[in-house]
Amino acid sequence: MNKRFTMIFSVVAVAIMGATLFGSTYTQTQITGTTLDVSNMDVDVMQQIRDMGGLRLVMPQAFAETDCAVLEASGRNVVEFNLTGESVELPYLGGTFSAMTFSQQVPGPTLRVTQGDVVKMTLTIPDDEATAHGNDMHASQISSTNFGSVNPGESRTFCYIAESAGVFKYHCSGVDLIGMDQHVLSGMYGIAIVDPAKGYKKLMVEKTSGSGELDRQFHDADALEFQLQYNQLYLTDDGMYDQGAMFKHQNTATVVNGQQFGYFPNMLHNLLVNGDTNINIVKVIQPWNDLDLMQYQSQPLYVETGQHVRFFVENQGNEPVFWHIVGEIIDRVSQGNRVQSAATETWLLGGSQNMIADVVFDEPGVYIIVNHDYAAIYTGAATVVVAGDPFDLNPRLVAAGIIPEPVASYAYALGNPSDAVPPMGMNSIAHPAVNIHGMYTDEVASELKADGVIPLWEVIPTLPPVP
Repeated sequence: MNKRFTMIFSVVAVAIMGATLFGSTYTQTQITGTTLDVSNMDVDVMQQIRDMGGLRLVMPQAFAETDCAVLEASGRNVVEFNLTGESVELPYLGGTFSAMTFSQQVPGPTLRVTQGDVVKMTLTIPDDEATAHGNDMHASQISSTNFGSVNPGESRTFCYIAESAGVFKYHCSGVDLIGMDQHVLSGMYGIAIVDPAKGYKKLMVEKTSGSGELDRQFHDADALEFQLQYNQLYLTDDGMYDQGAMFKHQNTATVVNGQQFGYFPNMLHNLLVNGDTNINIVKVIQPWNDLDLMQYQSQPLYVETGQHVRFFVENQGNEPVFWHIVGEIIDRVSQGNRVQSAATETWLLGGSQNMIADVVFDEPGVYIIVNHDYAAIYTGAATVVVAGDPFDLNPRLVAAGIIPEPVASYAYALGNPSDAVPPMGMNSIAHPAVNIHGMYTDEVASELKADGVIPLWEVIPTLPPVP
């Protein structure tokens, strides 16, 4: 349609709708000398406008419904998401810090829904909590007044329709609450994953044959999934939040899912690979390396070669994340269910920005996901991914009776860390096993154990010796 004609049509349509809403005669001052009298208009013209949906654009029912009773009776799927706001002590490499949490963990629990679902979010603050908290959910499209602070001993519930697919941050809100930065940068954040209504797309990866000819390989939409959330800690020597350091962008630590270097080898891997718990695989740094650390002991991520792997990534903090996999190419980057890039080495995420990264690890090996800011790497933003069986451990694991037969990844023997595993969605491949790992209180870790998640710190000492 001609641009000039489109603009004129739009102005006239506004004039007609205004006339209908505000009186029988409406003068559009932007169209000199033109007066529209609805009473003299042809009935067929008005009917055509209604058929086009023009009048519906300004009717109240066109706006997002937020009343919980109405939404719960709408026939849509309703997902309840209940959180508490609590302050606890959690460890970091320099000691412990005063963490503010959703439900006693950092990050908070992951919400996963399908596009079009109703989310019913309830935030409860215990009586003994020292301060109020709120919850701003970026997956919603509702007035910010819903995110107001909740005082100790109180609860607040709001509802919304998850209209847009993608990964979305939620965090302690600044509405009616001073010091939002302290709450968020002390741990009060999490993500909502909104799966596309029709599911994820197949993954196409371009390869070349031995002769150099281009070959396109297609992978099913189903994928093994991980979630990675990046943030910083700004702390005083006694583990309190340091706003002055935040203003200067001088962070104490860079964290992935709340922990520095949380996805590294541990003493078990030292034993399996080097035959000695005290000989570290990673020579430079291998922290969180003791069974007594329980849920805080580091655990790498395990994948199969040739497997479609999907990463849900969110930047929760102040600093940019230059997301890169050492030794691999990011096969596809999506945001809001729209493909942004294919075959890229690094993808930039600003604060409060996300992506879905699809990767196929072709060769057995050790790969490291980093924030390709060197200061971020050295302060904690490095995640080890082990693909296949690069250490040829299968024969030893079978001989020891740990596994009955060779496996495609070490996840079948050890599981993947629970805080990196999101809830199942419509295109999720189930992890072979999941172990308890994360910035959880002991109470949360006990609940996970009761739900069947593996406490490796108890299992490892019972394993037979590895030849």
